[in-house]
Amino acid sequence: MATKKRTELVGMLVFFVALWLLWDTPFVAPLKLFVVFLHEISHGIVAVATGGRIDRIVIEANEGGACYCGGGNPFLTLSAGYLGSLLWGLIFLWLATFESKARWTMAFVGAATGAVTLLFMRSAFGFAFGLGFAMALVLAARKLPAIWNARILSVLGLTSALYAILDIKSDIIDRPGMESDARMLADLTGVPTVVWGVLWIGLAGGVVSLVIRRALARR
Repeated sequence: MATKKRTELVGMLVFFVALWLLWDTPFVAPLKLFVVFLHEISHGIVAVATGGRIDRIVIEANEGGACYCGGGNPFLTLSAGYLGSLLWGLIFLWLATFESKARWTMAFVGAATGAVTLLFMRSAFGFAFGLGFAMALVLAARKLPAIWNARILSVLGLTSALYAILDIKSDIIDRPGMESDARMLADLTGVPTVVWGVLWIGLAGGVVSLVIRRALARR
């Protein structure tokens, strides 16, 4: 059992490094676009939870995105993007540990992605991508065995968690003047953009490490 856990941990680390090295290549683009989708819907969920609404979501081919919300708590809504990407990543990693239910989980994720796309996506590229990715997930649930669905969930989880780290570094620490969630939070609170970036990266790194260890302990 210890050998199996060690092998799985090494596999996760290898995937993490490969994803890091291939981050700006076309091979990873579909995964990154899905994480942008998760990032934007996280803004929307928190806006609705704090009394606001989702007006529309847009995602573009250059991996840019925006969730236009009305009302809600600005501080919590702005904080929800990167932290939401991290949370979704952790949820997918956790769900992947329930291998026997992985096909049902994948089908639900696909159906939810399609529903959000139909309800809120208002850019042509984002609409096409959302429906296409949703259908791919549902097809995987129907055609692939449970173990492969669990692995796909792990890939989505690791990608989302890594996005929360790499994108924060790129958009906030490397380019603090760039328009971003942290830049808007800095304007709202007076706390510098870089401070938000460092806090979020520290939280992301610590939580990812903890959840991976817990996930391996379940197996």
